Amino acid sequence: MVDVLDGPGGTERVQIDVTLHSPVDTPAPAVLLAHGFGGSKADTEEQARELVQRGFTVLTYSARGFGRSTGQIALNSPDYEVSDARQLLDWLARQPEVLRDRDGDPRVGVTGASYGGALSLMLAGTDPRVDAVSPVMTYNDLGQALLPNNARQEHIGGTTPAAGSANPEGVFKQAWTGLLFSAGGAPRPGSSPTCGNFIPAVCAAYTEVAQHGRASQPTLDLLARSSPKTYNSKVTQPTLLVQGQRDTLFGLDQADANARQITAAGGEVKTIWFAGGHDGNPPGPEVRGRIADWFAFHLGGVPPVPDPGTGFQFDIAGRPQRDGDIPVRTMTAPSYPGLQGSRTPRFSLPLEGPPTPVVNPPGGSPAATTSLPGAGQVLDAAGSLGASLERDLPGQVAVFRTQPLEEQTLISGTPRTRLAIASVPGQPQPTEAVLFAKLYDVGPDGQRQLLGNAVSPMHLTDVPPDGRPVEVDVALPGIVHPVETGHRVELAVATTDQAYSLPREPSVHLVSLAGDGAVSIPSVRATSSNAGSVPVGPLVGIGLVFVLSLLLWGISAVRRKFHDAPDPRLADTPLVISGLTKSYPGKKAAVADLTTQVERGQIVGLLGPNGAGKTTTLRMLLGLLRPTRGEVRIFGHRLHAGAPVLSRVGALVESPGFLPHLSGLDNLRHYWAATGRPMLRAHLDEVLQISGLESSAKRKVRTYSQGMKQRLAIAQAMLGLPELLVLDEPTNGLDPPQIHQMREILRRYAATGRAVLVSSHLLAEVEQTCTHVVVMHNGELVAEGSTAEIMSVNGEATFRVDDPQAAAEALRTIEGLGLVEVEGDLVHADLAGHTAAVAVNVLVAAGIAVHQVGPRRRLEDAFLQLVGEEQR
Repeated sequence: MVDVLDGPGGTERVQIDVTLHSPVDTPAPAVLLAHGFGGSKADTEEQARELVQRGFTVLTYSARGFGRSTGQIALNSPDYEVSDARQLLDWLARQPEVLRDRDGDPRVGVTGASYGGALSLMLAGTDPRVDAVSPVMTYNDLGQALLPNNARQEHIGGTTPAAGSANPEGVFKQAWTGLLFSAGGAPRPGSSPTCGNFIPAVCAAYTEVAQHGRASQPTLDLLARSSPKTYNSKVTQPTLLVQGQRDTLFGLDQADANARQITAAGGEVKTIWFAGGHDGNPPGPEVRGRIADWFAFHLGGVPPVPDPGTGFQFDIAGRPQRDGDIPVRTMTAPSYPGLQGSRTPRFSLPLEGPPTPVVNPPGGSPAATTSLPGAGQVLDAAGSLGASLERDLPGQVAVFRTQPLEEQTLISGTPRTRLAIASVPGQPQPTEAVLFAKLYDVGPDGQRQLLGNAVSPMHLTDVPPDGRPVEVDVALPGIVHPVETGHRVELAVATTDQAYSLPREPSVHLVSLAGDGAVSIPSVRATSSNAGSVPVGPLVGIGLVFVLSLLLWGISAVRRKFHDAPDPRLADTPLVISGLTKSYPGKKAAVADLTTQVERGQIVGLLGPNGAGKTTTLRMLLGLLRPTRGEVRIFGHRLHAGAPVLSRVGALVESPGFLPHLSGLDNLRHYWAATGRPMLRAHLDEVLQISGLESSAKRKVRTYSQGMKQRLAIAQAMLGLPELLVLDEPTNGLDPPQIHQMREILRRYAATGRAVLVSSHLLAEVEQTCTHVVVMHNGELVAEGSTAEIMSVNGEATFRVDDPQAAAEALRTIEGLGLVEVEGDLVHADLAGHTAAVAVNVLVAAGIAVHQVGPRRRLEDAFLQLVGEEQR
């Protein structure tokens, strides 16, 4: 916990829960990693580990009011959350793991998603110590994001691709705001029971808007103080803006506004639109890698990368596949259009359709469901059913369509159109009108796809009751979408949407096209950055290559026949790994020159932090992954995919699936039968006895507990009593009593003269179970030996004796011995190179009874010292 003082007077003490992640080489440039709304520092652990692997020191933390941090949520207030972040920079500057530009000034970048992304911009605008920033999926103007109004009577200008229309008197985005409010969590002591864990000012603002659907000026002022737009004029740091294309909370127009304002302030800006967002998936490893590259270049102090530049990248997502994957093509432009003089290319698609009356029903019900939070993923998953749910309600929508397109058209940004809205004499005639505009892609078969799964709310406050129309420019949702040849673009203008607060009074308005009667389409000129061409050579050349390949295959087969001959010297050694290496082009080797072996009767623990290469090693020694160089020998036989010697190996790399309607015994029988080996050689009785499943073997698997299923998985790996057992995280999902049972299972198995190799992250269990340990870090072997040797790597040992004072005096007679301390009936001694046996002999010769001898440290302490990656 880090204590901070915040609030308007800087007198309110709050504790912020932090974790400092350090790389091997320090001091290093730091990254402050902020989480999204409703989350905690735990949500950023994966990205923190990736950044540490790149060489950064990373500080993750839970913002005030979230996780274990104290205080109430102030919605990124400069007096609270931003002040807290400035004090975290003070704390970072005092840490020896952090590179400093000068006293009190850490070399630091800031990134975060959504709520954390806005914080990163606001911190950069208020603290010049920030050296680079990368906000993700965040907002520019929280008032416009939560109460949008995308229509205005004046012409919507702008040269950037996704400029919106930031008008006052917006329509309340009640569904999203309600979800965010509920994410504020249960009230803590001192909080209002009706307002979660928010400060009173935020509570009052939400109550006002939720009840009336409108925001007063004080509420808009509060939202402005919590918005990057207020601080972007002072953001001059290099900024990488990452925004999602599937985002009904913070659309592309919010990132566009941030880009324009930071560029005007003199900041260097690069923009990425990725195929995800609050209605899709968060940034994946590739996008997170680009963020790491941004910091690597602009902060320095880590392995260098090429200049990421100030270009513009955006993804074009294809249709979701049956397995849920979405194919993505990434496009690249030299710069974000409109920031440095260039304009975004636009063209007009003429629309057709008559003026249409649209009805807002009493109470706004029934209402369309097209832009509910998360609806995009749900509708994609629902397939044709999802498409039917996207239909607008009869009588509530006016529709205008283009002719079928003669060529593919890429929409990349915010389309615009101009509409005329009028009252209908003789019908209910409120002077206000709330409407929702949206675009569809309509195929030749009539199938419609709502682009971006988003709508553009419009609030007109001065519609004359006499039927005279009011013309408005409308900024439609920002999207990236290719419209195929033969498809139409459809503009729909509806009166309802369940995601928004709707007028309660019934009304009828006439909607028609205005201006040039077209939709203006932005289309950024870009080239595919992941497309390639396949060179086609002459047929004669192909034939020569084919013949040469056959020749090389024959030579390699002959060489392999001799090279794979078993080594008789290793015939009784279960596993020997020699110089094993696995590398990938352009990346650091996942495993580098690993050499070790496993003997009979040993239980060997394979340890290492995430990314150390453990899983890669296991996959190579099971023949599932081909090594770049080096070899694996099992009982003297050189390993390759499908090698017969693998029949002497049992493995559990991932939890297998069992048929729940069969008994545990029948599951094992069917599995063994699939191997084609005689049933008598399965040793079912012995396997069930070792795994402790004798009494429950005939029960159906659906009745098994998690621990029993895990033991059944171990039993399956033991079928045939393989001489080498390889287990990856065998205690996953087990409670302490079940872990104890698993420990006894492995001990009994090794006691039969067989060998066990276990990969686990539970260091205490490895300490109690394994006889030997292999420690890996960054793909390399850093230590191996017996568990006791690893634990006493610094030579400290503990003796339990009957006369501690006499024992201490006796030990001090050993020449060159280090510090000796007495603690109760224990004597701790730094053996300084002497073996524990020497010390025991001296104690026995002095007439002192020795009851117990062991290393002073735990395995966890030795492990953290070896890998040099402690976390605070």
